[in-house]
Amino acid sequence: MTMVRPNKTGQADPVVPEDVDRRYTLAVEMLGGALARLAAGYESDPAERQDLVQDIHLQVWCSLKSFDGRCSLRIWVYRGAHNVAADHVGRARRRKSLTSLDQSVAEIPADPAPSPEMEVSDKLALAQIHAMLRRLQPVDRQVMILYLEDESAATIAEVSGLSAGAVATRISRIKRLLAGQLDLEATR
Repeated sequence: MTMVRPNKTGQADPVVPEDVDRRYTLAVEMLGGALARLAAGYESDPAERQDLVQDIHLQVWCSLKSFDGRCSLRIWVYRGAHNVAADHVGRARRRKSLTSLDQSVAEIPADPAPSPEMEVSDKLALAQIHAMLRRLQPVDRQVMILYLEDESAATIAEVSGLSAGAVATRISRIKRLLAGQLDLEATR
C-alpha cells in the first residue's frame, strides 16, 4: 500500500521512498503509460519513439538521485521527460531535415473486437492528432500533451514554468487551432 499526502494542487501524492530504485518503481507505476504517450506526441517513427521512451526512463532513474521533494514526484518526472523529449527533437532536427509528419500511423491498442473500419479510423485520427501535436512549438506541445493526460492547469503550470492563467489561455487557443485544422483536413 502506497502512502499519500496532499500536494500544492490539492491532489494526493504518494510519499516518495528514499531508495532510488523504489522511487523509480513508484514513478513508473504512476506515469509509465503517460511517458509512452508523451513520447508518441514527440516522435512519429516507432523505433525512434522506443529509443525516446528508453532515454526518458534512463533520465528519470538518473535524476531521482537528486530528487529533493521541493516539488511532487509527478512534476519532477514530467519535467525531466519533457526536457529529454525536447532534446530529442532538437537532435533530430540537427541530424536531418524533417520529413512529412504524416508518414507513419501511430500504434494504438485495439479495443475489444472493434470493427476493422473503426480500428482504421481510430488509428488515422490518433495519427492525425499526433502529427498536429508535433507541429506545435515545444512549450505548446508540452502543455497539450499534459492536458491530454488530464493534468490540472496548476500541474501543467508547474511543469512548464507558465502561470496557470497562461496555461488555460494556451489550451483554449490550441484547441481552437487544432479543431480548425481537423475541420480543414476533413473537407479535403
